[in-house]
Amino acid sequence: MKTLRIGTRGSALALKQAEMTEAALAAAFPDLEVERVIIKTTGDRRTDVALKEVAKAEGIWDKGVFIKELEVALENDEIDVAVHSLKDLPTVLEEPFQLHAVLERAPVRDVWVGKMPWSEVGKGSRVGTSSVRRARQLTHLKPGIKVIDLRGNVPTRVEKAAMDTDYDGIILAEAGLMRLGYQLEGMFEIQRHPVFVDCLPERNFFPAAGQGAVGLEIRKGDTETGALIDALNHEPTWHQVSAEREFLRLMDAGCSTPIGVWSTLEGEHLEMGARVYPEDNAHKHPQKSRAS
Repeated sequence: MKTLRIGTRGSALALKQAEMTEAALAAAFPDLEVERVIIKTTGDRRTDVALKEVAKAEGIWDKGVFIKELEVALENDEIDVAVHSLKDLPTVLEEPFQLHAVLERAPVRDVWVGKMPWSEVGKGSRVGTSSVRRARQLTHLKPGIKVIDLRGNVPTRVEKAAMDTDYDGIILAEAGLMRLGYQLEGMFEIQRHPVFVDCLPERNFFPAAGQGAVGLEIRKGDTETGALIDALNHEPTWHQVSAEREFLRLMDAGCSTPIGVWSTLEGEHLEMGARVYPEDNAHKHPQKSRAS
């Protein structure tokens, strides 16, 4: 059996997700040799501009700022599998590539990390995020707050929430915080600076489609790699994220579309809700939809 080459970004969270993939492969195929290949993406390199402007500056379609170089490595046969935070992966992939499997999903909620509890966030509060979805929901749910662009990996962002006077707090994904071992309720300290942590219910603060899931992308037609990755696929997660991503595809939603989606799956019954804000911020209130 060949050595399986795993491609990943180099952030702490990306490396943790690569470790999860490698552990799942080791459990399924104890004799399989796995090589990790760390690749720096455009999104990692271009921290000089707001995240929503990176694609425009680099001429990259959709959320490709965090996947382009991984897909180049896939196409050039430098890696066999690209490991992604699924919410970074465009809903429509280019022809050579295929989303082949997902690991079991972590909690999907967004989390407030700040110098005050979420209940005290209000007019004049300064909140950091690079996500247009989060920014639009913040101004909808907490009128009068000021949204400030926030870049950096998860540990860097948490440090800013605790110690940077430009921010009263930030919004992050629960899955990333959990995977990196952060406390998810109450308070904790960063270099003796206390921060409050509040998980925001997904039916109030809608997460991104695919949030909390790790996606495994391969080359179309690579049946040898596909057979290995098949063993890692978590079917309930696959059904949920497929429905969420299909909703985005039908909405023709890209990285600049402020859209949140939640879903539940019980047996064969899937229920899903969505909140869609106008891209130009021309209307104050979002459109809502719910289906099952």
